[in-house]
Amino acid sequence: METDISVKVLTSEDAWSSSEVQKAQLEVPAIRPILERKLNSEDRPSWQEIAPESPATKLYWALWDSLHLKDGVLYRKWESDDGSSCRWQLILPKNRIQEVLRETHDSASGGHFGVMKTLSKTRERFYWDRLRADVEKWCRECHACGARKEPKTRTKGRLQRYNVGAPFERMALDILLPLPVTTKGNRYVLVLMDYFTKWPEAIPIPDQEASTVAEELVRTWISRYGVPMILHSDQGRNFNSALFTELCKFLGILKTRTMALHPESDGMVERFNRTILNHLSLFVSKNQTDWDTHLPLFLLAYRSADHEATGCTPADMLFGRTLRLPCDILFGRPSDMPSSPNEYLNNLEARLESVHAFARERIKLASERMKTRYDSGATGHYFKEGDQVWMYNPKRRRGLSPKLQQNSEGPYTIVKKLNDVVYRVQRS
Repeated sequence: METDISVKVLTSEDAWSSSEVQKAQLEVPAIRPILERKLNSEDRPSWQEIAPESPATKLYWALWDSLHLKDGVLYRKWESDDGSSCRWQLILPKNRIQEVLRETHDSASGGHFGVMKTLSKTRERFYWDRLRADVEKWCRECHACGARKEPKTRTKGRLQRYNVGAPFERMALDILLPLPVTTKGNRYVLVLMDYFTKWPEAIPIPDQEASTVAEELVRTWISRYGVPMILHSDQGRNFNSALFTELCKFLGILKTRTMALHPESDGMVERFNRTILNHLSLFVSKNQTDWDTHLPLFLLAYRSADHEATGCTPADMLFGRTLRLPCDILFGRPSDMPSSPNEYLNNLEARLESVHAFARERIKLASERMKTRYDSGATGHYFKEGDQVWMYNPKRRRGLSPKLQQNSEGPYTIVKKLNDVVYRVQRS
């Protein structure tokens, strides 16, 4: 949000004359009885005279000895606690409060400081009923301050779980962003991963165009494992293009995506990306242009290792058997050959059922642990339609200093609640 904080040029024409201020004070019902009495007499009116007036008038009546006239204008003499200094506070008409607060808070000389600094600056010069409450409200509702300053407590919703119970019900899609260009011209890694079996594919690609992604999705995944029910990705333009949307519609795939600024909703593939980078960093050459040649053996290593969530290897989950590794060839491994194809089929079916049942229980327990840990930091704050909110936006514009840019945008108005943690908003 851009805020105009240009310096206001003041001239003598902007100054209030004594007659204008006196006229404004006389137009305020709370001040008029006190000012009229001061203009005509130094004697404080009796309580019987002031009893029918408003609470604000009674407050000024209680301050009678501190109120003085200067050029016909009502001021309050405010002394410090030790009596060593005093300030003359103008008794401010209500219709001038916003103008004063714009000068003492919003202007360049106001500085958009917090409540205490603004209160001190205002109190040195002005007085009115409920001054502190008005200053606090003004600072709290200042859009420029809200956009720049971090909230004391940022709201955090409870974890929303999405568990799966069978292979290829739901798969994740992501692109590992630019690595050094290889000798084969590849620069990106298209990452595909099944949420249940944790079976991954990592395909080196030269660009991240929607056509390239769609082609590799069909060639590498759909042609081998079939069409997934749900395809989940981040908000990348290539995943939400017209071409990709049409492909999903044609194949009957439900396309979902992460919320803005919340990549943790696709945490499985984000963690896998870090694993890829850790592995490649150990094996690439010094010029780093051969990383794509190391991906196949990385995938073999990952697919043959137990996954923390399932307690099984992705190969066990998908094929019902252990992958043969180079070490098995070097050191030998006894072969468990079935006596007949029917026996192999029956054993495979039983093994897959057992492995999947075991994995479902492991995934459920891991999900519950994660939710308990995550929800311990949740604020439990729920919004309703019509609430005004600030939207955190850490994105920084090129060519501008990030230290001088605002951290939040808004205010926005909540127009619809989509679920417990997702809302649709529009700029107020």
